[in-house]
Amino acid sequence: MINSFFDELNSEIKKGVTEHGHPFRFITMATVGNENVARLRTVVLREVSEDLRLTINTDSRTQKINHINTNNQVSFLLYHPEKMLQLKIEGSAIVVTDKDRLISTWQTIQTNSKKDYITNSSPGSPIKNPDHITYIEKENYFCIIDVVPTKIEYLKLKRPNHIRALFEKTDNSWNGEFLVP
Repeated sequence: MINSFFDELNSEIKKGVTEHGHPFRFITMATVGNENVARLRTVVLREVSEDLRLTINTDSRTQKINHINTNNQVSFLLYHPEKMLQLKIEGSAIVVTDKDRLISTWQTIQTNSKKDYITNSSPGSPIKNPDHITYIEKENYFCIIDVVPTKIEYLKLKRPNHIRALFEKTDNSWNGEFLVP
C-alpha cells in the first residue's frame, strides 16, 4: 500500500519538468551556511533522473553555492495546491564540475535566459537602477546543482484523514513508513 504513495510522488516530481504549468516546476530550496540560518529561495526544477536526482541551474556566484560548499545538505519543499500534496525532500547537493555537461546544457538555454548567468556583478549585489545591469560577453557563471535525495516526506491533505509518509533511501532502495499527520 505504501508503495502507491511513493509511485505518486515519483510521478508528480517528474511532471514538474515535463508538464507545462505543473506546480512542482518552481520549488523552494533551503540551504544552511556558516551563519547557521536556513536560507530559502525559489528555484526552477530543470531535470529529474530515473533515480530521482533533482537538478537546478544557478549562477556560480550565488550564496547557495557558498552554502553548499560549506554544508551540502539541502532541502526542497514542493506543494501542489490542487492535489493538496506537499513533499519535503532532503539530500546532498553536488555542484557539477563536468565541463562537457555544463557546455551541453548551456547550449540548450534560451538566449534571453542566458542573461541570468552573465551579469557583470554577482546576484544580490546592490545596484542603483534595475534597468542598468551590465552583462559580459565572453564568459558566463552558469552552474548546475544536482541534489541526490535521501529522505522524502509525503503529506496529502484530505478528509477524513490526512496521509503522511516518510521514505528513506538506503542501499539504492526507497523504504517507507506511515507517520501521524
